[in-house]
Amino acid sequence: MLQQESRCEVADNSGAKIAYVIRVYGGSTATGAFTRRTAGVGDRVLVSIKKALPGGDIKAGDKSKAVVVRTSKPRRRADGSYIRFDSSAVVLIQDDGNPKGTRIFGPVARELRDRNYMKIVSLASEVV
Repeated sequence: MLQQESRCEVADNSGAKIAYVIRVYGGSTATGAFTRRTAGVGDRVLVSIKKALPGGDIKAGDKSKAVVVRTSKPRRRADGSYIRFDSSAVVLIQDDGNPKGTRIFGPVARELRDRNYMKIVSLASEVV
């Protein structure tokens, strides 16, 4: 679960390392529970790059759209099981939904397949 002002890892080779969530495009605002808009796996967010590799296409301070691929908050699946990762991570995407990087590092959640991010799922080393 990511919200506004959350910091997370960038799980691709675009050159960015740490991202800061500016706005949550998807996600939910559950009434009575948590009033801010929160993003789960598969939701789009607008991020600002806080730390980047030198010499890369992405610089610190750039803004980009991203999709959440891992969250440290447990997520309940339809079969009753829960999925939880050690850290929260995003993948930078273009406006058409394709990733900016050519490799995805670490595992990604299976829920991305339901959200039609098939390019990210195919580039990932492991789908959990």
